[in-house]
Amino acid sequence: MQRRFLFLLNPRAGTHKGPHLPALIQQRCNEVQVEYTIEHSRADADYNWLRTKIAQEFITDVVVAGGDGTISTVVAAIRDLPVNIGIIPRGSGNGLAFAAGISKDPVKALDIIFKGKPQRVDAFMINEHFSCMLSGLGFDAQVAHEFDRQQKRGFWKYTQLTLRNLTGIKPFLFHVQSKELNLSLHAFFISIANSNQFGNHVTIAPKASLQDGLLDIVAVEKTNLFTVLARVLWHIRFGTFTSDYAKRKGITYFQTDELVIENPGLAPFHIDGDGKQTAKTFTVKVIPGAYSLLMP
Repeated sequence: MQRRFLFLLNPRAGTHKGPHLPALIQQRCNEVQVEYTIEHSRADADYNWLRTKIAQEFITDVVVAGGDGTISTVVAAIRDLPVNIGIIPRGSGNGLAFAAGISKDPVKALDIIFKGKPQRVDAFMINEHFSCMLSGLGFDAQVAHEFDRQQKRGFWKYTQLTLRNLTGIKPFLFHVQSKELNLSLHAFFISIANSNQFGNHVTIAPKASLQDGLLDIVAVEKTNLFTVLARVLWHIRFGTFTSDYAKRKGITYFQTDELVIENPGLAPFHIDGDGKQTAKTFTVKVIPGAYSLLMP
C-alpha cells in the first residue's frame, strides 16, 4: 500500500530556528516520492474532522509538528483508525518525542517518519480524558495552567514560571488506591507517567516505558521538596538523574495498570502539559498498545 502523509502544523512552526518547516517537508516528500498534504493545527483542539479526511484521502500517516498537548489531542481523535502517528517535535518540552527517541532536529525527525518502524505504544485514560505521556495533579499542573496563559512559550519561560511558583507552593491531600497499595499522603504533586520524563530530558519516572503496559506513579511529598528541587536543577544542568532517587525518603514511586486518586483539596490538574479542569476523583487506567507511533 502506498503511503500518503498528512502533516499537521502549527502556523507559527516556521518561526523556529532552522529550515522553514513547510518548505523542508515539501523537499523531503518530493525526494522520497510520497504524496502529502499540509494542514494547520486547530486553536479549538477539535480534530474530529481528521477522521473524514483520513478516510476520503486514504491517509496512512498523520505527522504532528507540535508539542505534547497537541499530539495528545490529535491522537485522542484518531487512535482507533489504521494510521501511523509521526512527530516533529516543536513544543516546549517534547517529552513523548524524547521518550520515543525522536530528535528535535526536523531533518532527523523526518528521517524517522520516512524510514522508522511503526510500533504500538501505550496511553491511558484519566476520567474521560486521553493522555499520551504524562498527566498530574498539584504543583506542576499549577505551572501548566500559568504557562497556557503566556504569549511567549519555550523551555526558559516554563522554568521561570516554575521558580516563581515555588514561593507559594503548598502540599495537597491525596488518597491513592490501586492493587499495589492504599495510602493517604500530603504531596506537592502526583505525576502519572507513561513516559520517563517531564520533557527537555528531565527524568521523572526512570523505570517508565511507552510499551510495558504500566503507568509509573510518582508522588513528591512535602518532607522532601528542596532535595527533589536540587536534584531536578542538577539534572537540568548536567543531564543526569540516577534511578535511586525514587527510593529516597519523601518520594512514593510505584507501577500499576490502574488506580483511583481522591483529590479532596481540588489540586490543579494537567494532561500532557496542558492545564485542565480538576475534579475530586480521578480514575486512571492504562490502554496497552493504544496507537501506532513511528519510532527509530
